[in-house]
Amino acid sequence: MASYFGYMPRRMPCEVKPRFLVLYGSQKGQAQSIAEGIAEEAGEHGLLADLSCLDQTEKYNLERENAPVVFIVSTTGDGEPPDNALKFVKRIKKKTLPSDHYKHLCYALLALGDTNYANFCNCGKTIDCRLQELGAKQFYATGHADDGVGLELVVDPWLEGLWEAIKAALSNMASDREGHQTDLARESPDSPSDVKINLLSLTDNQKSDSAGVSVDTDFKSAFAASSSASVTQTTISDARTAPPAESPALVTQTGGTASLPTIAANTQTGNAVSHAVLEASLTCSLPQLSESSLNVPALPPPFLDVSLQEESIEEINAPLNKEGLCEVAVSRAVQLTRGDSVKTALLLELDISAHPTMTYLPGDSFDVLCPNRDTEVDEMLHRLGLQDQRHHCVHVSLRKDTKKKGAQVPAYISQNGTLEYLLTWCLEIRSVPKKAFLRALVECTGDTKQKRRLQELCSKQGAADYNLYVRDPSLSVLELLTAFPSCSPPLSLLLEHLPKLQPRPYSAAREKERQTNPEAAFGETWLFFGCRHKDRDYLFREELEGFVSSGTLSHLKVCFSRDKQEEETTSPAAPRYVQHNLLLNRQHITDILLKESGCLYVCGDAKNMAKDVNDALVEMIRAELQLDQLDAMKKLAELKEEKRYLQDIWG
Repeated sequence: MASYFGYMPRRMPCEVKPRFLVLYGSQKGQAQSIAEGIAEEAGEHGLLADLSCLDQTEKYNLERENAPVVFIVSTTGDGEPPDNALKFVKRIKKKTLPSDHYKHLCYALLALGDTNYANFCNCGKTIDCRLQELGAKQFYATGHADDGVGLELVVDPWLEGLWEAIKAALSNMASDREGHQTDLARESPDSPSDVKINLLSLTDNQKSDSAGVSVDTDFKSAFAASSSASVTQTTISDARTAPPAESPALVTQTGGTASLPTIAANTQTGNAVSHAVLEASLTCSLPQLSESSLNVPALPPPFLDVSLQEESIEEINAPLNKEGLCEVAVSRAVQLTRGDSVKTALLLELDISAHPTMTYLPGDSFDVLCPNRDTEVDEMLHRLGLQDQRHHCVHVSLRKDTKKKGAQVPAYISQNGTLEYLLTWCLEIRSVPKKAFLRALVECTGDTKQKRRLQELCSKQGAADYNLYVRDPSLSVLELLTAFPSCSPPLSLLLEHLPKLQPRPYSAAREKERQTNPEAAFGETWLFFGCRHKDRDYLFREELEGFVSSGTLSHLKVCFSRDKQEEETTSPAAPRYVQHNLLLNRQHITDILLKESGCLYVCGDAKNMAKDVNDALVEMIRAELQLDQLDAMKKLAELKEEKRYLQDIWG
C-alpha cells in the first residue's frame, strides 16, 4: 500500500505595522485633509493609521482603544464644533462620566481656528480639556493653528514632530503592557511639559536673524515671530512695495493674467548695487526663493472618477436636495449705499408668506443659500474647456485604484445634475486654493516656469509668498487658473479639492415680536450702530429712529468713524466706534447683562469690530465686578455658554 506525504513550507510571520488611530472633525474640509494626509503618510514611517470621522462611531471605540489616538479638529461659527463632531463633543461632556473613563487613552490633538473670530480653537480646546478631565494622557503637545495668519505656520512643524512622538508613545504603551508601567508623561521625550518644536522661518535658506523659533505647548506666541517675512539681502524700493501681510491685496486682471502688488528690489553685491530690478508677484519670485531647494508636500492621491454624458434631463435651477430648505422669492432689492461709499450694501426682502410654518425668534438666523454667479460659472467652464458640455450629466465614482484613506464621493456632489448645475449649486468656486490643491495643480502644468512657481507657493520655503499672493487677497481658483494659463486640471481634480458651497447666515430681529404679542412685557432694548459717514452709509436711519419712537428700541446710540470735522465741532471726545459708545454706557449695559439676565447680539466685521467690542466687554465686566483680566474673560465666556452673548460676524 503506497503512502504519500507532502512537504509543507514553514510560513514566515508577516510584518505587522504598529497601529494608531486618526479622528477628525471638519466643517469645510481643512481638518479632514490634514487627517487624511497623516493617514496616507503613515506607511512611510512604518506605521498603520486607521482613519475615521468623529461621527463615525461604528468605526472606532475610544472606550477600548489601546493605540495612540490623533485628533484633528476645527472650530466653526461662534466657537462651535463642526457638524460631524457635535455628537462626540456632547457625549464626552456628559457629567455622568467617571474621572477615569479615559485613563487608558493616550492622545495628541491639533486644533484649527481663526483669531479673527472669537473663541479661537474652541472645539479643540474643549475636547483637549475634557479628555484630560476624564483621565486621558497627552503624548504630544497640542497645536493651535491660526487660519488668520496661515495654518501651515503651526501645522507643518506639528506634523514633522508627530511621527517620533507616535513611535515613542507606541514604545511606552508596549512597555506598560509588558508590566513595566512606564510613566508616559515623565518619560516621553515629547511630553507636553517639555516638547520643543522648531518652526521653519519664513526666510529659510536666507541669512536672517530669525532662522527658527522654538515653541512649547502654546504655538500662538510663535506666530508673530514667524509670520513677519523679510526679504534679506535686498533693498526695497520706495516706489513699489507690497502691502504688509495683514493688509489684503486687491487682485486685478491685466492681459488675462492676475496681477498682484509687486516688490521691486535692487540686489547688492558688496558695495556695488546691481541695476537689474526684480519683481515678485503671484507668478514670479525673487532669487532667494527661486534659487532655493524646496520642501514640497506629498502629492495628494487622486480618488474620483468623473465622466460627462450627454443625457436628456430636465434643466434644474434650484438645489436638488431640498430637505430643510424653503424656496422663496426675492420680493424687493434696493441698494442702500451711495455710489461713492467704500462698501456696497443691498437690501433684499424675502417673501416667506408661502411658508406659514416657518417660525423664528429674535437672535435666530436664516441660512441663505446663494448660487454662484452665472458669469463666474461661465468663465470657469471656458477655462476648463468644457463650455460645450455644460448641460452634460456628471457621473462621479471612486477610483478603483485609489490609495486615499477613507476615500468617498463628497455628499454635496450631486449625481443627477449637469456640469453647470454642479458649478452653480454644489461647489465653492470662489474658495482660496489650499496648498494641497496647488501641489496637485503642479502635475497639470506644462510651462516649466509656471510649474516651478506653483511648487514654490505650496512649499514650506514659499509660505510668505503663499500668504501674500494667495491667502491674504482671497485669490479664487478661477483667478489662479487665469494667472497660470498652462495649467489644465481635469474636472475630477476640482471636485476632489473644492469645498461645499456654504450657506450664509443672517440674524432675525430686535419688531414682529411686539406686533404679535402687544400685551407682552419687554425689557430695555439698546442698539449701538456704527458706520463711516452719516450722509452715506447710515443704513435704515428712518426705520431705526422710528423704532425709538414706537418703543421697539429704548435707546439708539450711533457713531460715525470718518466724519472727523463734525466730531471736532461737536466734541473732540465724541465716540468714533461702537466699543467707545459701549464704554460710555458701561453701567447700564453691565446691569442688563449681569443683573437682569439680558442678551447681547454682535453683528459685523470679525477682524476689527467684533474683536474690539469683545475687548471692551471684558474691560466693562472687569471694572464692574472688580475682577482681574482672566476672571473677566471667564465671565464673558460664561455668557457665551449661556447663549446670552451671540455673534453673527464675518471675515
